[in-house]
Amino acid sequence: MPQYTLRVDGRTHTVEADADMPLLYALRDDLKLPNPHFGCGLAQCGACTVHLNGKAIRSCSTPVAQAAGQEIKTLNGLGTPENPHPVQKAYLEEQVPQCGYCINGWIMTGAELLARNKHPTDEEIRDAFAELICRCGTHNAAVKAVKRAAEKA
Repeated sequence: MPQYTLRVDGRTHTVEADADMPLLYALRDDLKLPNPHFGCGLAQCGACTVHLNGKAIRSCSTPVAQAAGQEIKTLNGLGTPENPHPVQKAYLEEQVPQCGYCINGWIMTGAELLARNKHPTDEEIRDAFAELICRCGTHNAAVKAVKRAAEKA
């Protein structure tokens, strides 16, 4: 079985996998990371979102071979409890989390949006979040959190 080198959250790992195995499986099963989450497995909900070279992607539909040798950032690598990313901090301040299952995708998408657009409008934030699903209905609070993070940037 082929081996792939994955650079995740600043650390280098080697995994054995078929080329078309989803990156999500390598992150969760091989590297034992708690995030991203498996949601739909069809790249439709966003729970599996990670950054690949700074761009938010769905790890459930990205082959491990495509991610090999590139910079992968998960929610764990975005910030720490002592020094959270501005979006993570704003999510807590706005009390966005409900069940928390989907939050991985929302925070990673919000962080990627702010990296390329320091002061997005509400419409731009909603557009970025358009393909994410939250069963708890925290959509409006998530928009407020990204606005708060942008104001503090």
